[in-house]
Amino acid sequence: MTISIIIPTFNEEKTISKLLNSIQKAWTNSILEVLIIDSPNSTDNIESLNFENNISVIKSSKPGRAFQMNLGAKKAKGDIFYFVHSDTVLPVGFVNDILENLQKSDLGCFRFKFDSKDWRLKINSFSTRLKFIWCRGGDQTLFIKREVFEALNGYDENYVIMEEYDFIRRAQKKYKFKIAKNSVSVSARKYENNEFWAIQRANFKAMRMFLNGKYSPQEIKSEYEQKLRLKY
Repeated sequence: MTISIIIPTFNEEKTISKLLNSIQKAWTNSILEVLIIDSPNSTDNIESLNFENNISVIKSSKPGRAFQMNLGAKKAKGDIFYFVHSDTVLPVGFVNDILENLQKSDLGCFRFKFDSKDWRLKINSFSTRLKFIWCRGGDQTLFIKREVFEALNGYDENYVIMEEYDFIRRAQKKYKFKIAKNSVSVSARKYENNEFWAIQRANFKAMRMFLNGKYSPQEIKSEYEQKLRLKY
């Protein structure tokens, strides 16, 4: 089974190197390709980076993580799609973890830990080993068999936020989902510009609106962005 790693980006030229280095350190023959799907709204020059192995940049025709990840899946050639956020660092054994977990499931994710010593973030990290939908998210990365992704028709591009929650919720109704025991490392940069409890309140409100089912993705995004200062 071969793996296509798909990374949606928006102005990530200065932050993606740590992720790519972690992929290079763990590279095996099972990794077929790495596809960086860059937003058309990006103003940086991510194409100028020096890439090793089979890493390529594809410019998306539309912005939005759901559209970009679907585009990556259409371009990918692997048996397994692995969707990764650009501010993530992968564990050394992530390839074996994915292959082993997909022997017993159809899709899954890793736990995560923040690259911060803040004890409050350690509590957030601990919750990612739990099975509840509000303990999920794209920061945990998502691995999935190609045929399962295609059967689910990919990400719903109407979701301009919460696209991964929507996808996982749909997937879990039909397919077996597994949480790997290892953790990816996630940047705590959002907490550099926002107070801890402001982020928790914004996350809680967005999740309540999502689960309520009465609010559009655009309404959820507007509410979320009003509560936070986002610089990426």
